[in-house]
Amino acid sequence: MDHPDLAAVELPVVLFALSDPTRLALVRELATEGPRTVEECRESEPGVPKSTFSHHLRTLREAGVVRNEPAGRHRVVTLRRDELDARFPGLLDAVVHD
Repeated sequence: MDHPDLAAVELPVVLFALSDPTRLALVRELATEGPRTVEECRESEPGVPKSTFSHHLRTLREAGVVRNEPAGRHRVVTLRRDELDARFPGLLDAVVHD
């Protein structure tokens, strides 16, 4: 999967990715719990159809908010906190904490 270089990602793209309640909840979970498999992430949002959840993950990945990488038979979703903090200082702290 392609992961964008955050130097090329504009703030409105990141803000759009974070504007959806499901995606924001996932980012908050990753910020507090650390990397999770896709299956673990889906368990935290049981009412969201699999195809919709995949769309949310793709939106976050394409915006540079998360990495989605293979790990054996699973895929692990990781928040790109250090890179996001360097590119947009304070943004994640503002959205992760209510």
